[in-house]
Amino acid sequence: MANVKIVLRSETKLDGTSPLAIRITKDRKSSYVYLEYSIKKTDWDKTNQRVKKSHPNSGRLNNYLITKMAEVVSHSLEMETEKKEVSSRAVRQKVKSKNGVTFFIQAATHIANLRAGGKYNQVVSDEPRINKFKEFLGGSDIPFHEITVPLLNRFKAYLKGERNVSERTVMNYFILIRTVFNQAIKGKLVDPKYYPFGRNGIVIKFPDSIKIGLTPAEVKKIEELELPQGSAENHARNVWLFSYYFAGMRVSDVLRLKRADFQNERLFYAMGKNAKAGSLKVPDKALRIISQYEPNDQDLLFPDLLVVEDLENAYEVQRKISYAVKQINTYLVDVAKAATISKPLTMHIARHTFGNISGDKIPVQMLQKLYRHSSITTTIGYQANFIHKDADDALAAVIGI
Repeated sequence: MANVKIVLRSETKLDGTSPLAIRITKDRKSSYVYLEYSIKKTDWDKTNQRVKKSHPNSGRLNNYLITKMAEVVSHSLEMETEKKEVSSRAVRQKVKSKNGVTFFIQAATHIANLRAGGKYNQVVSDEPRINKFKEFLGGSDIPFHEITVPLLNRFKAYLKGERNVSERTVMNYFILIRTVFNQAIKGKLVDPKYYPFGRNGIVIKFPDSIKIGLTPAEVKKIEELELPQGSAENHARNVWLFSYYFAGMRVSDVLRLKRADFQNERLFYAMGKNAKAGSLKVPDKALRIISQYEPNDQDLLFPDLLVVEDLENAYEVQRKISYAVKQINTYLVDVAKAATISKPLTMHIARHTFGNISGDKIPVQMLQKLYRHSSITTTIGYQANFIHKDADDALAAVIGI
């Protein structure tokens, strides 16, 4: 077993104190775990590894040292039970992992992993939220065990009071903090007992949101609108309609489509969000849109991603899609004005529009397939935003409309 001993290090700080540390020695090699306190050499009993009574907080410090010593010995025994060969450095890392990991170091790893995975949209949303949490903490890092329910409640009050953010945005902050926490626990860097979420902690629950789609008459206005072919407005209208025609296909999937995805009058594609694959018959309306675009070297249906040199670079592809969607949404404002539609018109509204028009006409199992939802519960929850007949009939039965 490794030899564990509390020592006072030789280096002296500006205030004349020296740091306390736990020395772990195995096979004549030593590693040190520095503790949170420093004391003067005159207050240290080297033989008994104790703080002398001459120190004003000797009792509290000695209790702290006993606890830390017990933790290190426990981790050493645990590791030696699992493995025959355990180095002093390995024991030290185990101790530091359990007690010394800080949130923003792990958060930086989270962001780095997102970048490596090509998750541009998550990077641009998560990184500012991490920075805002750090700003709330005064710019300093924080150990995981100090992220408590009261602290998170204060952060929520700060976001809503001083930053004027919505309840939904607060929940997005909490989801990010929870994600980083879960990654640290999964990596055995943090003891699960410090977890501040769940039934006995912070419960993450999104408030209901109102989803409004266009009516069939409004869609027809967009379809029949006279726009110059090749114009930015016409392209925005085409991408929006294409999404709508294919059951509210996500714009990120629309812009990735290639001509090779269209075979035997069907569209074959896997949804980027959850990789669910399937095929749909290509409507004549969609074929008329396809005919407006010339083939290109990268086989893309729409030209928005032609500026990306390497379509295998997921991060760059997402970055360009994000920029393209902003441009398309800008021109959709002009399309809505020209079509005399007062509702907001964005790419996401195409999905809501399909949901609104389908209503309760399509069985929920088929809608799940069309939406490419992993769970039918998600489909039921989403479609509930657009099914009003039962509620309307019930109201009419009472008030006689």
